[in-house]
Amino acid sequence: MHYGGDYNPEQWPEEVWHDDVRLMREAGVTMVTVGVFSWARIQPDEHSFDWGWLDRVLDLLHENGIAVDLATATASPPPWASTAYPEMLPQDENGAVYWPGSRQAYAPSSPVYRRLAARLVTELVGRYAAHPAVAMWHVNNEYGCHLHYDYSDNAAVAFRLWLAGRYGSVEALNEAWGTLFWSQRYGSFDEIVPPRKAPYSHNPAGVLDFKRFTSDTLLGLFRMERDIIKASGAAQPVTTNFMGFFPPADYWAWAPELDVISDDNYADPNDPESFRGAAFTRDLMRSLKPGTPWILMEQATNSVNWRPSNAPKAPGQMAALSMQAVGRGADGINFFQWRQSRRGSEKFHSSMVPQAGLETRTWREVVALGETLGRLPALPAGAAGGSGASVALVIDWENRWALENPDHPVVLDYAQLVQRWYSALHRQNVAVDLVHPTSALDGYALVVAPQLYLLGSAGAANLSAFVRGGGHLLVSAFSDVVDETDAFREGGFQVGLREVLGVAVEDFGALVLPASAGRAAGDSAGDAGVGGVAGASAPGSAPGESRAPIDTPFGALTGEYFAEELQLLAPGDSGEPAEVLGRYSGGRLAGLPALTSKATGAGRAHYLATIPDDDGMLAVTRWAAGLAGVQPVLDTPNEWVEAARRGSLLTIINHGTEPVEVAVTGVDVVSGASVTAVSLERFGWALVDTAPVAAAPVSAASGPAASTSVPSTQELS
Repeated sequence: MHYGGDYNPEQWPEEVWHDDVRLMREAGVTMVTVGVFSWARIQPDEHSFDWGWLDRVLDLLHENGIAVDLATATASPPPWASTAYPEMLPQDENGAVYWPGSRQAYAPSSPVYRRLAARLVTELVGRYAAHPAVAMWHVNNEYGCHLHYDYSDNAAVAFRLWLAGRYGSVEALNEAWGTLFWSQRYGSFDEIVPPRKAPYSHNPAGVLDFKRFTSDTLLGLFRMERDIIKASGAAQPVTTNFMGFFPPADYWAWAPELDVISDDNYADPNDPESFRGAAFTRDLMRSLKPGTPWILMEQATNSVNWRPSNAPKAPGQMAALSMQAVGRGADGINFFQWRQSRRGSEKFHSSMVPQAGLETRTWREVVALGETLGRLPALPAGAAGGSGASVALVIDWENRWALENPDHPVVLDYAQLVQRWYSALHRQNVAVDLVHPTSALDGYALVVAPQLYLLGSAGAANLSAFVRGGGHLLVSAFSDVVDETDAFREGGFQVGLREVLGVAVEDFGALVLPASAGRAAGDSAGDAGVGGVAGASAPGSAPGESRAPIDTPFGALTGEYFAEELQLLAPGDSGEPAEVLGRYSGGRLAGLPALTSKATGAGRAHYLATIPDDDGMLAVTRWAAGLAGVQPVLDTPNEWVEAARRGSLLTIINHGTEPVEVAVTGVDVVSGASVTAVSLERFGWALVDTAPVAAAPVSAASGPAASTSVPSTQELS
């Protein structure tokens, strides 16, 4: 178990370094990341390098038994680079230049930046590949974090080359983009520019491809540095830090290129539900590279500096969120940063060594967590360390990019919605893996595919095969609408999944947006919605419908965003027709189908023609999980008690304000004592090895067990 954080010794006099390593040993630190923002210190000008200080830092850390995750320092070019080569600077969609003075002031597609970065990495790895302190390589830092998209001339040239490689001919591009609309037909690739500021909506297929290009370009930068490292003979693993469900980088494509996944995550203490968003991200990191433990590369010991209100973490909350990561597959718990900066933009960001000194709660908690992690045995990994999930939630970056385009029936925040669906399962302590539409789905009982607007033919075939093979599929509104090019397919909507769904949408039935639109569960910084308060309408007009009430076998349900009008299709050669299980109970579609279910092969697919509110998501996922035979990791009515399985290890955390007692039989991993129950104060946690009873779900003793019984399919019919 690695423990540590970003270490920036270049910010401090050399005499402080010895105090640093002494305190690191006191805190139980095992590894620190060095050099993330040290390009200007390493290379003071284009023609010289200064290695002496870094030699001494690495030697000092090694002498004290502290390993190093050595960064390539390419994340922030020094001022001399852009002064000599201003053409390497990025631009926004208006053509305005992003100047130096902050960080990430480079165009990812700039040949000059790539040349300078490649030289730096070559020199760095040539010097330190065999240094005994170096345990891992940290390429760049948070790719695209502050500069999601670059629209410069560098990007324009690279985008044209990328398009030529993707389509082969401009004629094929014109067909895929539908450029005869609005007289956009291109005569050559040279006529294409990035989606810069325009009078009105851009071509959606072009914007989608630009986002694909951006992700590929950033990934190309990572590959360039990684390949230099590997070519040097360096044997250490290589990583770069992800940022959860980050918009511009498709981590499904990135994950196979990394030796180990690492992630930066900053749950907001102002939001009592933020632990659910953190759990979503932990499960995503675990799912990106199944069977390989990942590293929590950055989190805050206490408050951050970049929110409108930067609340401190409550006592015990830092440890609770750290153990949440451990329970969901992490083998490293790190922070930004080791010692709090005295200058610069992040001086108010908390650290392991606080500006307020060592007689502080933060330092005491840092030392206590290091002691705890140091007592942990080797944790299960590979197949033995899996989550045991029988539920998969489909998420897709390309679908997110397509939904971000305007001109849809309703404005949707895809990231917010998928995290709400995840939170509904998390509230039930149902183990969830995150999957791509084309991921292998063997072993899952239930797959939830929400708002899968863009669904490629391979993904549709994969989900359909899952149903035919015996799986349960839950699909919700505005799914399977367009193909890979953001174009309608021949034959209406839901063409890809039509065989297994047995329904097609006739009209999407847009509703007035709810006030909660744009806010994910666990995200207190989301937008308040588009168009104002739910139910708002133009002056002098009748208010539009903002809710879709639905009667279902598991109770009344309230739908939002859509009240789709469904066509029930003849079964053809696909077996039984779709059954109507729920109908609209009010509004313009009263009495019409809203929830259907269809058996195909050995499995069953359900379609919900709306997006339910939080209570509705909880109800429909509980119903679908029950039909699929899914059991929770921990059966408890207390939604503030979180449980996650890592092989035979069960992590239980109390995120609520009241103490709880949880019945669980096993061995407390930290103390080594046998237990039949654990008592947890607020932000208390326990790590219990349940190996003798791992086959059966455990129950909470904090109240009566929640009923998970649901009607059978025959009863529903």
